[in-house]
Amino acid sequence: MLSSSTILNVMYIPALIFFAVFIFYPFIEGIRISFTNWDGYSQQYSYVGFEKYWAMLSDKNIGTTIINTIIFGFGSTILQNVLGLAYALFLDQQLRAKGFVRTIVYLPVIISSLIMGYIWYFFFQFDGGAVNDILALFGAQPVDWLASGPRAVWIITFVNTFQFMGVAMTIFVAGLQSIPKDYYEAASIDGANWWSKFKNITLPLLMPAITVNVVLNIIGGLKLFDVIVAMTNGGPGYASSSLSTMMYNLYFARQDAGYAAALGNVMFLFIAIVSITSLILLKRKEVKL
Repeated sequence: MLSSSTILNVMYIPALIFFAVFIFYPFIEGIRISFTNWDGYSQQYSYVGFEKYWAMLSDKNIGTTIINTIIFGFGSTILQNVLGLAYALFLDQQLRAKGFVRTIVYLPVIISSLIMGYIWYFFFQFDGGAVNDILALFGAQPVDWLASGPRAVWIITFVNTFQFMGVAMTIFVAGLQSIPKDYYEAASIDGANWWSKFKNITLPLLMPAITVNVVLNIIGGLKLFDVIVAMTNGGPGYASSSLSTMMYNLYFARQDAGYAAALGNVMFLFIAIVSITSLILLKRKEVKL
């Protein structure tokens, strides 16, 4: 007769096999490929050491791509948390239609990011785009919104924020509901105004939710891919590309799997360092109820 602990340990085996086959093995294989000149298709390749990593230092597109990735990551994080918290505070009030509002805000989350990118592309496209059609009603000239790299980067950041601020809102709502109402009643008796309550009660006790949201948003923003492909495909040139789209283009367009794998490894380290550092710093600011 097997003990309950033995049975529990046996149940871990399928998950461990799945992790080893679909995550650990591809990760190790990616590290190996980064030291080769493999084109991604042929059977012939050779090991070139750190050549692909050194190539990043001389790549004229890598600087723009890194800056764009940082904007996608931190821009989306700031906007999603600010707007998500604003919606959560709104829904924390005694409102009759709060369920409807919560559903509307969360609805974009269930749509594929690629589809969401195409939907917003039709808003911002030059010929027949909804935004330009609105401008035409007021006699203004049409604007090629996605032709400018910096402008396209911020439009993509806005689209990513629009789609996923519902997740931040939901986590913040759960955090607000866990704060005892007695704290607010005591503060009201002491004559505290709304801002004082928010700064001294809500924010400190909401830090666990803020930690979760910030880390999730940073990871999601730094590896942003689908929306960029749908709206600009990283163009013009690499002006609106992220590390994810650059890695994709290196593999499939330039057939340089070694460089793509090297960039993927650097991207993994970058996201890991940023997210773990953010987690540690935010955890230190959390307070217990």
